[in-house]
Amino acid sequence: MLDPGSEPLYTAEEMRAAEAGHDVSELMERAGAAVAHEVLTRFPDGRRIAVVCGGGANGGDGRIAARILREEGRDAVETTAVEQADVIVDALFGTGFHGEPRPDAAAAIDRINAAGAAVVSIDVPSGVDASTGEVAARAVRADVTVTFHGRKVGLAVAPGLFHAGEVVVAGIGLGDAETRAALVTPRVLELVPRRRAEDNKYSAGSVLVAGGAPGMTGAACLAAEAAFRADAGYVAVAVPQASLAVVETRLLEPVKLTWEHAVEAAAKARALAIGPGLGRSDEARALRDALLAAGDHALVLDADALDGLEPGNWGGRAVLTPHAGELARLLGEESAWVRAHRLEAAQRAAERFGAVCLLKGADTIVAAPGEGPLVCLADAPGLATAGTGDVLTGVLAAFLAKGLEPRLAAAAAATAHGLAGRSLPQPGLVASDVVAALPAVLA
Repeated sequence: MLDPGSEPLYTAEEMRAAEAGHDVSELMERAGAAVAHEVLTRFPDGRRIAVVCGGGANGGDGRIAARILREEGRDAVETTAVEQADVIVDALFGTGFHGEPRPDAAAAIDRINAAGAAVVSIDVPSGVDASTGEVAARAVRADVTVTFHGRKVGLAVAPGLFHAGEVVVAGIGLGDAETRAALVTPRVLELVPRRRAEDNKYSAGSVLVAGGAPGMTGAACLAAEAAFRADAGYVAVAVPQASLAVVETRLLEPVKLTWEHAVEAAAKARALAIGPGLGRSDEARALRDALLAAGDHALVLDADALDGLEPGNWGGRAVLTPHAGELARLLGEESAWVRAHRLEAAQRAAERFGAVCLLKGADTIVAAPGEGPLVCLADAPGLATAGTGDVLTGVLAAFLAKGLEPRLAAAAAATAHGLAGRSLPQPGLVASDVVAALPAVLA
């Protein structure tokens, strides 16, 4: 059953199950017609259309599309000679492809990418693994991907995400089917508890942020402000004594205290956000470990709190929020491996640490032990700037403090964060802009 506020993401195997019992020729006819319609609608002036077909069902879809395009008066040719085309239809490989393309197919992919024409891929860009988003060697870079029945995992997870261009889902007459992975939609924010008339500041969501070492006070401040803007009722910030004057000047609403009083202050908090600007000193690590042992709080472990982290007995109440480099260190892998195998990396971390893993990126992945992955698409390149990860930590801590279970809290926080970023002008966006945009998104 799908999680609330999500849509299915299909693997190749799940698509085969959805197609079972249907007339293959009818499905292919509908698929080819959908591709032809998209080409005709998007590129009304495109006369020369090169349709690059493979030998499987994807190639069959391409040949049907070419036939329909010719019937509509276009010069649609099934060929690998793409250099003079106005539009290229990529029908080399479909959802069943994985691994590296053979040399002749690799050469065709290179020619498509170098042609300079608009590219429409059928189902998935050739070279992308539909079930994982992985690209073993080379893959087509499409402007548009027309996929059938439902979005494929590989169109939502990087690096496949970056090859897909705009994704158009075309119905071909199939019924709903179960999927393990899901794409999170803005409807997930309806699950975030709102303040009730009977709430006080603590029951509305109480958060403690621990971090803010000298030189990194901004991280703790951003997390605290984001927690308030994500509707927490009470936020305290614990920083070293040397940082206290800076934080006192910068923050108005949060309670400010020193690390020495952090464990005591945790008693008032329902969620702890550990890591924004924490640093990697012995004192910082000791504080992290003391807070992890301080009670049964919901936990967000970010940034420096992930350094040297060992699996703990957190009872399913922790969320780790690494970027690719941090996750690589947690898993003992290279960053490049994590970037190439994002689903596998996030799931490995979730299983190893017994916690939810929120792997940050344009395709933020939320993995939990024994659960299918949730994918949150931001479509906000401006979020690639310093401090936005601290904002996400604060939002997530607020949602946890309101009682949302960790996996859905992580998905909702990533969604709110992405929507806030998307609502802003992208050039020159800074993290504090995202904080200010949160109330409108949550409203």
